[in-house]
Amino acid sequence: MSAQSNARPVIIKRKKIVQGGGHHGGAWKVAYADFVTAMMAFFLLMWLLNATTEKQRKGLADYFSPTIPINRVSGGGDGDFGGDSVFSEETLIRNGTGATQRRPTEADRARGDLSDQAAELAKMKEAFDTLLQGMSGESTVTRNLQRHILTRVTDEGLVVELFAVEGAPLFEPGSDAPTALMRALAELMVELGGLVTNALAIEGHTKAAPVVLRDNPVWDLSTARANALRRLLESSGVRAGRMQRVTGHADREPATDDPMAARNNRMEVIFLRSDI
Repeated sequence: MSAQSNARPVIIKRKKIVQGGGHHGGAWKVAYADFVTAMMAFFLLMWLLNATTEKQRKGLADYFSPTIPINRVSGGGDGDFGGDSVFSEETLIRNGTGATQRRPTEADRARGDLSDQAAELAKMKEAFDTLLQGMSGESTVTRNLQRHILTRVTDEGLVVELFAVEGAPLFEPGSDAPTALMRALAELMVELGGLVTNALAIEGHTKAAPVVLRDNPVWDLSTARANALRRLLESSGVRAGRMQRVTGHADREPATDDPMAARNNRMEVIFLRSDI
């Protein structure tokens, strides 16, 4: 009995094991990576907005717009981040793979290389501007005419815009009867047209009429005035064969924010490119 009482007691230790959740997967890593990528794109956007001009931002927007065709041989810009849309009427397409919808070709297809045509139109505009500036010193009458003339080059040709101002209309109000100012401008167009042999197109524009009118005359009036200018040019010496088209645009293409401003009463004489 004494031997058993001196034996060491047996101690059983039970270790409590807590089972964890185990491996939860890597979905959080994907979400975190997406978050970091989004933040990087956001800060890159903020940097671009701060480091670029308005014109460059417009070029970036046009580049990523799905409605703007981007082609290696045709673009309206003048280099990286040029910022001009290929649909800009103020910009000549570099190598010319097609026409705009606003100014389509007769065949509704590409016009070919524009490099020579661009140089031709630039020289024509320079010659016209030089002639107008040289004539401005001859008399007060010529200086008054010059303020009604604006020239610009488009992909269609050289546009000479003749516009009215308050107190100096081109036609009698509400009619196609030309004023003395319009007759003088027509004679000047004949003199300018004698410098080149390009075909001509005439387009008429009018200011918007009040909405209270029952019968809006703007379509008939713009067409009638374009025809009146055609008759003036032909009676002053322009060959009838040079006329390619006469168009009335009514009040659909205003030149100012105010569609009823007198500045919207204007005529456009277009010296067409020689390959049209």
